[in-house]
Formats: sequence, C-alpha cells, structure tokens
Amino acid sequence: MEVNYNLLLADYRMLWNNRLLETERLNSELTLKEAVKRELLDENSHPRVRKNKFEKYYSAVTRIVNSTSLNDDTKILLIKVYNEVLEELIKE
Repeated sequence: MEVNYNLLLADYRMLWNNRLLETERLNSELTLKEAVKRELLDENSHPRVRKNKFEKYYSAVTRIVNSTSLNDDTKILLIKVYNEVLEELIKE
C-alpha cells in the first residue's frame, strides 16, 4: 500500500495538538519519523520528568487508538511508523 506521508503528517499534527513541524529541509516522511523519534525520546519534556521510550510508545499508541478523529487505516499507519522508529531506537 502506498503511504501518503503528507496526509499522515497532517493527521499526526492534528492528533498532537496541531504541532508545527518544519518540512522545508525534510520531506513529509522524514519529518514525521523525526517527530516520532523526538516523541519517543521524550525530547519535548523537561529532563527531570522524561519517561523512557517504551512508556512514551505505550502512551502514543493509546492516544492513537483512542482518537475519534482518525480513521482505522490512519491509526494503523501511524502505529506502523511508531513501530519502525522504536525498532531503530532499540538497535542504537
């Protein structure tokens, strides 16, 4: 299945409080994956309150699954992106 990362990135922005994500230097796929990586590494939080990547993954997937604004196909695609990024982080 061909993934439209422009639409997926727009859905990600909507799900995560309309986060502004710069796409000028990266394409939509890389922008989305970088945003997910920052999310899993909890880089948006103060260092003293950061959670580990597995806790962040669980929270993100739960938020995606419970979303009423996303259709099931979009939810699956977003979870797949989270899976890919988490697998890369585990390898590092």
